Amino acid sequence: MAIDGEAAPSSQEEDMPTYCSIEAPPSVLPQKHYCDITGLEAPYTDPATGLRYHDKSVYDLIKGLSTTVAKDYLSARGVNPIVK
Repeated sequence: MAIDGEAAPSSQEEDMPTYCSIEAPPSVLPQKHYCDITGLEAPYTDPATGLRYHDKSVYDLIKGLSTTVAKDYLSARGVNPIVK
């Protein structure tokens, strides 16, 4: 019902997605992984500890970590740490 000469919104306008709505389909892009040490994008994973790292300099740092520190980094990411 129109009030003061305004047109009533149609149901088609109500169903259109807007920038304010949070409904969206899931992304088809692969999930990004981030370095456990630096927070940068991490294309690599250390096979011994499971820590993700950004480049060779971070990998050198990871090789020098004790197993308890590696477990702490994994638990901070929310992964059940199993370090060999």
